[in-house]
Amino acid sequence: MSKNIPHVLILGGGFGGLSAANEIRNSLPSSKVRITLVDKKDWFMVGFVKLWIMNGTRTFENSIGSLNNLQKKEIDFVKEEILKIDLENKTVKTTSKNISYDYLIIALGAQLAPEKIPGLKENGLNLYDHNHLDEIHNKLIAIKSGNIAIAIMGMPYKCPPAPFEAALLINSMLRNSEVRNSVKINFYSPAPITLPAAGTDVSQQILEMINSEKIIFYNSCKTISVEKNKLVFENAEADFDLLLAIPPHVAPQIIYECGLAKPDGFIQINRDCKTLFENVYAIGDVTSLPVGEKMAVPKAGIFAEGEGLAVAQNIVSKIQNQKDLALFDGKGGCFIESGRNTASIIEVDMFSESKPITKLTESTKNYLNEKIQFEKERIEKWL
Repeated sequence: MSKNIPHVLILGGGFGGLSAANEIRNSLPSSKVRITLVDKKDWFMVGFVKLWIMNGTRTFENSIGSLNNLQKKEIDFVKEEILKIDLENKTVKTTSKNISYDYLIIALGAQLAPEKIPGLKENGLNLYDHNHLDEIHNKLIAIKSGNIAIAIMGMPYKCPPAPFEAALLINSMLRNSEVRNSVKINFYSPAPITLPAAGTDVSQQILEMINSEKIIFYNSCKTISVEKNKLVFENAEADFDLLLAIPPHVAPQIIYECGLAKPDGFIQINRDCKTLFENVYAIGDVTSLPVGEKMAVPKAGIFAEGEGLAVAQNIVSKIQNQKDLALFDGKGGCFIESGRNTASIIEVDMFSESKPITKLTESTKNYLNEKIQFEKERIEKWL
């Protein structure tokens, strides 16, 4: 292959990375652009499937797509850990390779940082870690009485509705086991309302939804530490028998080491997803994209997908010597299951003319089917 063919290097095989890789390849053949995607794992899973593994309706093995299938689309896949991003020399060091690039797309996601909460690892389970899901499932099946605590321990976090959806699905499991009346579900958040990213109206609707199932929401609870059977907040404490935590999120360490983000922060971008370095883009949960003065685009796969499309279109334009004018449109939606065989969608338009628009649809069987189809479509079209 000619060395003159431009090389697009994509770091991360989640929503953003896969969206960008496929859009570029669908637009240009391998004779026009070389694409390499690097990820330390060789599988992709839609995030919301974790809750189906939690409630026992899915297994991990039946919920993943193989990143090795990218080779069939003439997209090179490297399963290695990324050790260093050298922005000056346009190279990325992995476990065994030094990979040079003409265009770089950083789609590494946000990392879970349970170590930031003393005692969490020893005394709680991580709702967002797929390695904890079977244990969570087994404990939910076994519980007969007591208190279940669901605690958001940092902001922002991935998939904002997911912890509330988890509470509703856990409620359903306990109802089916005929122990719900003996088990309390308490929900703790550092935020003043359920979903700040969705605004006050949708937050109130989410609150009413969980309250109707006797799930109690405690706002403004900033977790300081976790002890055995006890959550310690800034100004209070709470007992639990089972703790399901959403730990703080951070960017991968290599992002801080190469100077793309400040400690504990994320890569700052605008709607073109460009960084301060030429032909280097960042998309998805590893970024922070402001909306007005006080908000940012939520960390969710659908938004990473949209950002990936915009970046891919701009890279294709640049390769074809055209203007790169595509912007992320800020539109998307997040599903929230009720635990009663229906689902709603939180519809979002982050960049509508005056202010972000959010709307919670009614909860229907059709939307639940749409959610199931959403997962199937992504795996089929990307892998």
